[in-house]
Amino acid sequence: MEMHLQPLATACFVSSEAFVDGARVASFLVRSGPAMEIVRFDVLEPHAADFNPEGVLACKWVHAYKHRKSGENPDRALKLTAESLFVTLADPTIEPTPENTRLVQFLALMLERKRILKPRGPSADGARLRYEHAKSKAIFEVPAGDLTPEFFVAVQEQLSVLVGVPKVKLGTPPLPAEVARPETAPAEALANPQSTVSA
Repeated sequence: MEMHLQPLATACFVSSEAFVDGARVASFLVRSGPAMEIVRFDVLEPHAADFNPEGVLACKWVHAYKHRKSGENPDRALKLTAESLFVTLADPTIEPTPENTRLVQFLALMLERKRILKPRGPSADGARLRYEHAKSKAIFEVPAGDLTPEFFVAVQEQLSVLVGVPKVKLGTPPLPAEVARPETAPAEALANPQSTVSA
């Protein structure tokens, strides 16, 4: 998952007030426009309730504004990957929401599988799972949760807003029965897993 975003704004989208260091800013990722692209909106927290974007809200987080230093590369934060989204949403200064917590839990599982995060066991109270970020060696704590079917359905809905729904070409033939329903695959294919393509 990789997308390119605008950098953090320097003024509130709703009121046009310039951000000052320490101001609480709500950042929204919204899929909107004719091309259904992901657009970032930054709004001063007191005006967040007045912000009604056109499109579908993917996620929102609140953070303290920090002025970019002169010479700092603004393009560095423009690429939104699963890793950068996790680092942003799992930052302890970000106030968690149920939607973001669910997304952070899923991203942690995905990044652990890719070995970008290393599990470091539960927190002392057992309410959080600790992960070490391989590049920065930073420790992130992710709320422990039940990975129910409802959890995955909700995450799938969030991710479909972020990355879009795959486009199906008109006239695409349906999958063969062996592919569409693995339970009907020939016994020799099941016995020889090297002959199948892995995802």
